[in-house]
Amino acid sequence: MVKKAEPPKSDVVTADSTASFNPVQLIQDSKAELTKVIWPSRQQLISESLAVIAMVTLSATTIYLVNNLFSWAASKVFV
Repeated sequence: MVKKAEPPKSDVVTADSTASFNPVQLIQDSKAELTKVIWPSRQQLISESLAVIAMVTLSATTIYLVNNLFSWAASKVFV
């Protein structure tokens, strides 16, 4: 007689086996996770924010210029 292979048991909790929503446990777990976060210093936050703003500005300017170049080229080709 051939035995059917059983699927491996895992520690993953499925939606069917979860308990009801517990907001108190959610808040406790959130606080516990937030204590593990390494928060940036003020100087690091400012410098990285300025870097992001500079890159977004550079990207937007590049897209604007390329768009104008193609618009100009299309106006010359499709008169």
